[in-house]
Amino acid sequence: MPVTPTPARRRIEADRPPPYNTRVITGPLCVLCHRRPADDPWRPFCSERCKLQDLARWLDGVYRVPGESAPDRRAAPDPDESKD
Repeated sequence: MPVTPTPARRRIEADRPPPYNTRVITGPLCVLCHRRPADDPWRPFCSERCKLQDLARWLDGVYRVPGESAPDRRAAPDPDESKD
């Protein structure tokens, strides 16, 4: 059976400072790692590392825009389109 803290104990716990490993982050977080605040030179990322990782994901095809594939423009031209 869980023990319910008494009103005096609640007041003592409320007066305690937060733990030292707790950080308050203001502003937007990095869009890739979501751990550190976005830094102005790399915005919306926190560092060059996160920026390059995001670029690599786009180049590897991890990120994709939904929709139908575009026709291959390098394919042979359609004979019906070249009517004179």
